[in-house]
Amino acid sequence: MIRLVACDLDETLLCMDRTITERNKAAIRELRKRGIHFVPCSGRGYASIDVTLKELGLYDEQDEYVISFNGGAITENRGHRLMYFQGISYEMADALYQRGLQYDVCIHVYTKEDVYVYNLVKDEEEFLHNRMEVKVIDEKDLSFLKGQDIVKVLYMNTDFSYLKKIEREVSDLTEDADVSFSSNRYIEFNKKGVTKGDGLRRLAELLGIDMKDTAGIGDNFNDLTLIQDAGIGACVANAVEDLKPYCDVVAEHTNDESGVAEIIEKCVLTGD
Repeated sequence: MIRLVACDLDETLLCMDRTITERNKAAIRELRKRGIHFVPCSGRGYASIDVTLKELGLYDEQDEYVISFNGGAITENRGHRLMYFQGISYEMADALYQRGLQYDVCIHVYTKEDVYVYNLVKDEEEFLHNRMEVKVIDEKDLSFLKGQDIVKVLYMNTDFSYLKKIEREVSDLTEDADVSFSSNRYIEFNKKGVTKGDGLRRLAELLGIDMKDTAGIGDNFNDLTLIQDAGIGACVANAVEDLKPYCDVVAEHTNDESGVAEIIEKCVLTGD
């Protein structure tokens, strides 16, 4: 029996206009009535998810949780209580940042509380609107962050083939990194072993839930481990095609059409 549903946000639960459909909200309310945890599982930081938590009635709730930073942090919603954190070293972050300056990319650097962005192009500024606030920088290195916890670094470019080229060319820097892709525009660098699947496993262990009693829902490559490691792995219809073969369930509906509710209704609420 499913006791925990972990779900990606952008392009999965959230519509393209960043709202949540009423059908999705109703399905999540029904999960909670039955004592089933609904856990947002995002590449974004936990502080940027508060708006979504408020829409779902999960904001500041005790015994409700968020997996953020692609599995780099687990927080209880009450007071953003940090239960687990794993970032990357300053040396790795700085090396990735400086290498990124050589490419046609927008660079994000995540700390626990803030996101610093170099080369914030208009397309990226529009994409981030209503998703999260960022601090624009023009530094040539990350010395201003030395001594702080750095969660991850990512590069943004909407040309996926260009990002794949970068992945190959920065491989000398990523021996101790977990590399993933998201939102059809990002290549992300987390600490090796930090994935959404690992985050789900750690939370399940903390709550005494067997992994076979979990479900994971996503849409892109940074959701792959979540989908593979959960008892039931599923994706919405708009998921990237190469992800779908790894899913137990592929929804008929997209994120804009309540694909998450379709999965919850079919796989959790009815037990089918």
